[in-house]
Amino acid sequence: MCRIAGAPRTLLPLLAALLQASVEASGEIALCKTGFPEDVYSAVLPKDVHEGQPLLNVKFSNCNRKRKVQYESSEPADFKVDEDGTVYAVRSFPLTAEQAKFLIYAQDKETQEKWQVAVNLSREPTLTEEPMKEPHEIEEIVFPRQLAKHSGALQRQKRDWVIPPINLPENSRGPFPQELVRIRSDRDKNLSLRYSVTGPGADQPPTGIFIINPISGQLSVTKPLDRELIARFHLRAHAVDINGNQVENPIDIVINVIDMNDNRPEFLHQVWNGSVPEGSKPGTYVMTVTAIDADDPNALNGMLRYRILSQAPSTPSPNMFTINNETGDIITVAAGLDREKVQQYTLIIQATDMEGNPTYGLSNTATAVITVTDVNDNPPEFTAMTFYGEVPENRVDVIVANLTVTDKDQPHTPAWNAAYRISGGDPTGRFAILTDPNSNDGLVTVVKPIDFETNRMFVLTVAAENQVPLAKGIQHPPQSTATVSVTVIDVNENPYFAPNPKIIRQEEGLHAGTMLTTLTAQDPDRYMQQNIRYTKLSDPANWLKIDPVNGQITTIAVLDRESPNVKNNIYNATFLASDNGIPPMSGTGTLQIYLLDINDNAPQVLPQEAETCETPEPNSINITALDYDIDPNAGPFAFDLPLSPVTIKRNWTINRLNGDFAQLNLKIKFLEAGIYEVPIIITDSGNPPKSNISILRVKVCQCDSNGDCTDVDRIVGAGLGTGAIIAILLCIIILLILVLMFVVWMKRRDKERQAKQLLIDPEDDVRDNILKYDEEGGGEEDQDYDLSQLQQPDTVEPDAIKPVGIRRLDERPIHAEPQYPVRSAAPHPGDIGDFINEGLKAADNDPTAPPYDSLLVFDYEGSGSTAGSLSSLNSSSSGGDQDYDYLNDWGPRFKKLADMYGGGDD
Repeated sequence: MCRIAGAPRTLLPLLAALLQASVEASGEIALCKTGFPEDVYSAVLPKDVHEGQPLLNVKFSNCNRKRKVQYESSEPADFKVDEDGTVYAVRSFPLTAEQAKFLIYAQDKETQEKWQVAVNLSREPTLTEEPMKEPHEIEEIVFPRQLAKHSGALQRQKRDWVIPPINLPENSRGPFPQELVRIRSDRDKNLSLRYSVTGPGADQPPTGIFIINPISGQLSVTKPLDRELIARFHLRAHAVDINGNQVENPIDIVINVIDMNDNRPEFLHQVWNGSVPEGSKPGTYVMTVTAIDADDPNALNGMLRYRILSQAPSTPSPNMFTINNETGDIITVAAGLDREKVQQYTLIIQATDMEGNPTYGLSNTATAVITVTDVNDNPPEFTAMTFYGEVPENRVDVIVANLTVTDKDQPHTPAWNAAYRISGGDPTGRFAILTDPNSNDGLVTVVKPIDFETNRMFVLTVAAENQVPLAKGIQHPPQSTATVSVTVIDVNENPYFAPNPKIIRQEEGLHAGTMLTTLTAQDPDRYMQQNIRYTKLSDPANWLKIDPVNGQITTIAVLDRESPNVKNNIYNATFLASDNGIPPMSGTGTLQIYLLDINDNAPQVLPQEAETCETPEPNSINITALDYDIDPNAGPFAFDLPLSPVTIKRNWTINRLNGDFAQLNLKIKFLEAGIYEVPIIITDSGNPPKSNISILRVKVCQCDSNGDCTDVDRIVGAGLGTGAIIAILLCIIILLILVLMFVVWMKRRDKERQAKQLLIDPEDDVRDNILKYDEEGGGEEDQDYDLSQLQQPDTVEPDAIKPVGIRRLDERPIHAEPQYPVRSAAPHPGDIGDFINEGLKAADNDPTAPPYDSLLVFDYEGSGSTAGSLSSLNSSSSGGDQDYDYLNDWGPRFKKLADMYGGGDD
């Protein structure tokens, strides 16, 4: 069995004070587990315990289940447990160590499931007891004895096995390691034991905070603790022999870290923003500021108190606000908040822990900015009692006057925005007042036209008020009124026709010069002396004219109802009336003439072309009449055939089917195929009736059994129609254009072919002209020459094989070189012309010669030649000493040389 050795005397006062604290909850937040949340419940009591005295309260976790739990005490003679978990003393007795430790059982009445928890009661130390302890006495924790068999059941002896928590202050200055308790087993007398501790802070992160001497069992702390990081450590102590065999059951050691005031309060925000309406009554809630303290909130170290250090500005009172020292709620305490005077207050708020103790508590400050919001406590007021404006007549959407108001409330808010209305002087609703959103001015606007001749002036009564009503208790009137005087300006107005349009009824066929009616325009400007003149604006058929002075309308052509300009028997003409005002104005009027029909159009046969078979059967021709007149001057129609020529009635017969249709049939049994013109007399029903002989072109053709024509050609008139002639002419023109284009293309191709054969003039052919050799650079043609051909024959190797005669080296031939006649080694100077002609002839007949400028390479000209090199020719030095007239005998190819060096003085 183990005991707790006393701690050093320097720690006893602190431990005694800490043992007076109430039982603290232990364990970390985990999933709900039915049972007692604590392993050990502790309480510090006076030395004498009285009967019925409540000692402590134990809690049982039901995990939201409806369990009926019954509590029992292991020492029922001394302690009992109520249904709510309160532990009472059954009798009065002095508290001893034997009575200070017992168990409490909790048993489910239904399932008989049972739980237990240990209770440790400690006695308050007295001043006379403290000096009696040794200064360096360390409390000793002894392992409880193992369960022993007694009467066939396991029993536990009553020993000191309930371990009270160890309270250790944070931020201890040491020295370290600092001894806490000594753990030992009463078996160490017979065995060599080794002690160890496990759990967070020992062998689990954070490791190394607590260490134990394996031999002596001395438990020590190695560094200062921080309650804000870990508030409680739960360790387990073990005792094993030298072979590692467990000799004692592990015991739990709880170390509570006692809080110290080592953290200042911290506001959640350094600047807090709030608002309060102006005119608020005292006690109006404004805002809440909050600070937190990392220290224990259940201890004085974490209990905060708030207060206001300063207020700016301090008007109208230096204490306009107060703060709840515990909650941080800021409220008003004085009246007189006026946004128009003070728009914002700034408060410095202080939070202090230790319940606001200025001596021992730690403090911090923050700023609270309180904005005084606007309420409608100021109505708008007009800047003048009367406003003036003017407007031209007949104008709309014109701003007549600007109404200006003043409002002390916050701009661009409903308490500042003005709403205007007209309360009098506008019974017909010709004016409206809009509000300018930027300036808050009232814009008096004309919404209906105003006639100067009817109203020359308006006197309006207007009122202005805010969009929201005034706040309660405001002594000002809710609106302001003013007068607006509007003068109407007379302007020149358009003349107008009445009625417009003017409708008249007339028969068609009226002759030119007939007076139809008079269009008269009226001038609305009664106070202006003006003349009106008339002109024609629109007359689609050019049938009418109007007198410019009196507006009398006369016909200048015959009115025809069947004209395409007449729609639904109505002809429309538009006329213009203009005054001589400044500026001149005009108006338009329309004359609508409803034309009555007369029988002025003879009927015509319809269709004008038809086809039938050579025999009367099996078909006939149905015809009708087309009459541009309308009833009663149109149908029913009468159809008949003329008496002449006599072949008409002999070959044809016509039968009336009804008032509008008739049927034309062959009268004879057979009529030769062809095209026949059959005149038909058609008479309408007008009064008097009108007749017309209309020609029907009939194609008589061979028909099949179904009565359909089998001829290929269709019916045409006597000769080709206009469309056919135009089509034929277009085809002929297109054909001629194609032929012309082909001829031009052939000529152009011939020219291109000739140009390819000789692209340059013969006079400019390099093969017939002098070549310039004084140019340093050249093209591709003069970069790959065999200069050995210009050497003397004597200098060439004897075994070199060279072709005889003139040879071209500017382009490699694709076939064997032709052999040219061998010329003498030393030609006579007189045969130079023959020599050159032979070279030119060979060059012209050479199929490998290019058609463009190229360098001709010749063989050696001959030794001993008296002519010398062509490069020695110099017209400036020796032209006067030589006779070049013989060049004229060399032909047209040397004409240019002859002109340059031979002949006359020029």
